[in-house]
Amino acid sequence: MKTTDSQTRKGLAAAAAGIVCNALLSVAKITVGFVLGLISVVADGFNNLGDCGSGIVATVSLCVAAKPADKEHPFGHRRAEYVAAMVTGFLVLTVAVGLLVESIHKAAVGAAGIVRWSVYIVLGVSVAAKAAMFVFYRVTASRIGSDSLKAAATDSLCDCVATVAVIVSAVLAEFGIAADGWAGIAVALFVGWQGARIVHEAGSKLLGQAPSVSQVNRIKALILSCEGVLGLHDLRIFNYGNGASFATVHVEMDARLTSLQAHALLDELERRVRSDEGVDLTAHFDPVDTQDSEAMALEREIRAAAEKAVDGVDIHDFRIVRGAVVKLLFDAGVPFETKLSDAEVERRIVAAVKTVGDYEVNVNVERE
Repeated sequence: MKTTDSQTRKGLAAAAAGIVCNALLSVAKITVGFVLGLISVVADGFNNLGDCGSGIVATVSLCVAAKPADKEHPFGHRRAEYVAAMVTGFLVLTVAVGLLVESIHKAAVGAAGIVRWSVYIVLGVSVAAKAAMFVFYRVTASRIGSDSLKAAATDSLCDCVATVAVIVSAVLAEFGIAADGWAGIAVALFVGWQGARIVHEAGSKLLGQAPSVSQVNRIKALILSCEGVLGLHDLRIFNYGNGASFATVHVEMDARLTSLQAHALLDELERRVRSDEGVDLTAHFDPVDTQDSEAMALEREIRAAAEKAVDGVDIHDFRIVRGAVVKLLFDAGVPFETKLSDAEVERRIVAAVKTVGDYEVNVNVERE
């Protein structure tokens, strides 16, 4: 899905609305909390202040992400949203540490603050506002495919839970139970958990997070449904942010196809993937000699033997070099989670091939 000016405007409008709402909630909570000596209310207010700063960062990131590709950034600027999420996460963690220190001090003192009707009004309005923001962010994020707004939606939902905890402490204070400091600690820890989660998720995407299994399966099924495709392997998907996904794949096709025929079929295949999945695909033609029945039968035997030797292995790019000694060349793809070393995988596969026949084996192990 390509980013349009309309999508950017919708994202900026949502971020701006969130900034205003969080700023108002923050001022109201911090003021009431300080006046009445309720540290949990102050903590919740600073949580909203952090959300306000996050909204500003999201606004900047949306503007940067909307910039088209250029010479320095040929894949676009969409990863700016991941950077913004990282900054937001660290801001949230900073706020959480400050709140935790203050709340621990208040819990040690143990005095119950004064609770008045204004506290319940402010907190009640906050829960309603945050619930509304959750729905607003979630719908907008779904429409424009924004990671930063999806994170903001989750954050708003978590804020509802945190504010409910503050309301509970206020009710307990009515009965003289000094739970304010402990509620502040709970809110600070909750805010810290949110910050850590945001940093982890954004960092994972910046490092090159693997695509979802559902996306991989959809693209594989689409490729296999195209004319002339006998099989595929080495599918690699690279995500540079929403609307900026690229992929490469090796496509097995009949070796008897002319270069013009293969080129036309691959062009159509790439067009379909781009149209249906929004991924710019580059396909490599791997010729398969469907007339060499000996090679095809031997490949099936080698594949079966290798699968018994190593769980999850995928044999591809199988070739035979005939001569005084028959030489077999192929790639062996194994899952990343395979505990065996590449050297051990190779040793087991070579041993498995030897049970089929006395062949010279050249196997290239790949993680996939």
